[in-house]
Amino acid sequence: MKSLEQLREVFLKHLKSTINHNEPKGLYDPVHYILDLGGKRLRPLLTLLSAQMYGESIDKALNAALAVEVFHNFTLLHDDIMDQADLRRGNPTVHKKWDENTGILSGDAMLIIAYQLFDEYDAGTFKQLTTLFSQTALEVCEGQQFDVDFESRDDVTIAEYMNMIKLKTSVLVGCALQMGAIIAGKNEEEQQKVYNYGINLGLAFQLMDDYLDAFGDPATFGKEVGGDIRENKKTYLYLKSIENLEHTHDLKTWFAVNHLDMTMDEIDDKKEQVKVHFEKSGGAQATLEAIKSYTEKALQDIKGLDIPEQAKEELTNFSLKLMGRVS
Repeated sequence: MKSLEQLREVFLKHLKSTINHNEPKGLYDPVHYILDLGGKRLRPLLTLLSAQMYGESIDKALNAALAVEVFHNFTLLHDDIMDQADLRRGNPTVHKKWDENTGILSGDAMLIIAYQLFDEYDAGTFKQLTTLFSQTALEVCEGQQFDVDFESRDDVTIAEYMNMIKLKTSVLVGCALQMGAIIAGKNEEEQQKVYNYGINLGLAFQLMDDYLDAFGDPATFGKEVGGDIRENKKTYLYLKSIENLEHTHDLKTWFAVNHLDMTMDEIDDKKEQVKVHFEKSGGAQATLEAIKSYTEKALQDIKGLDIPEQAKEELTNFSLKLMGRVS
């Protein structure tokens, strides 16, 4: 079995050789730019890892893995436009380096490229993969809309938020894993089991991202620290913090102010003040506990998978290493 680093090397080589569109440069240069920004390549690695642990050649899973990665980066490109974000993985976002129209059109091209990557699969596998992929893509859009809607609401519940991040983040992680099982010819019951693992891993990962958005190291986080605070996003961190009535009024007051009406100094002050409330209210600690809880659920899911014990151990180590960003 190939290690994660070996899988990453194989995947990156496939990405470089396959996504080789050139003209017009105004369309494809931004595509290559965002795909070259790096990142953990979590989702495509999970597709390859899933296929491998179910006994299938990773070569058969490469195009599906690449489709997941291209689609994921397409969503990031459009999300950055919607959020008016300046940085992605420590570099200027596409709409900042070029412009918004370029970002929209290049993103559209990426979505089409992602679907084209399924063409090599036989009819039965193609149908399963594209059915799952289309459902996942629609759910990601639903999650993004909920995220936007929540910015202007002050009555968002934790249940609503958890559903939103499941749609926006977790379903693509689950999809990536299930694709590996589909390509390996596993039955629907086993596909569902590995999908469920992905859901819990994705929830832990997104909650961790929420935490790091406020308390991460700007040198390693890769995005604007405090971007969620600036955008008034009702994250788990915020929702748990306002449960403490001593901090509810101040937090809701801060989150009622539109960043477009603030100077940069005022935004920076808002970020610092809100972070103090997050910590003193217990919201930060509650978020760390939730990350631990969903990580443990994912680890329990691994135990029920129909894979060799060595594969279970490797998947467990992968999960723990991934969540180690908060330690």
